[in-house]
Amino acid sequence: MASGPTTKERLERLMAAKGQLEAQISKSGQILAQNDNVGMNGSLVDAEGYPRNDIDIYQVRQARQTIICLQNDHKELMNQIQELLNQYHAEIASTDPELVNRASALELDRPTGGAVNQLEVQDSRTIVVVNLVSPNSPAEEAGIRVGDQILHFGSVNGGNFKNNLTQIGDVVRNMQNQNVQLKVKRGDKLLDLLLVPKTWSGRGLLGCNIVLPPEPMEH
Repeated sequence: MASGPTTKERLERLMAAKGQLEAQISKSGQILAQNDNVGMNGSLVDAEGYPRNDIDIYQVRQARQTIICLQNDHKELMNQIQELLNQYHAEIASTDPELVNRASALELDRPTGGAVNQLEVQDSRTIVVVNLVSPNSPAEEAGIRVGDQILHFGSVNGGNFKNNLTQIGDVVRNMQNQNVQLKVKRGDKLLDLLLVPKTWSGRGLLGCNIVLPPEPMEH
């Protein structure tokens, strides 16, 4: 009798689906960027209330609807991946308890280990660091603190971040007034925060400043 797929194989399939979803979200985001960076909430009418003729309104509406649907799918998929990842580590614990302490290191050390390894890398890599948080800002409301290392910023993570802060800016613009999921490393703790980019009394939509992490020193 043939056995079903292993937990690791199921994880790899989900990771492949996650990559496809993120590519589709990015593609729809590019449509919004090409239409005067209208984002998810930019007005589709001009000052006199007529449909704007400088953008493709049908295309923008379609892209926005697609992003909303895909983000819901992405959130559900991430929940499934997290559950399977917990199960995967539990299986390692039951077969070889000594591996538990070394599981993450093993995943990161093997360069050809497949999608599970990619998930470990994406989860552990700091993409940006917070060096300023303004009082009463959306960032402060979300619980962000100076010194926080951000591992995930919405759909941007260690796997797709190209050390370009405009990637974060694109997420912020496209997700104005919507929940952006963050994974933050603070000391030895990992935190899941929800940030809502929005206009407030200060500048920008976040009220915090982020910078690229320092380059690791070569030995």
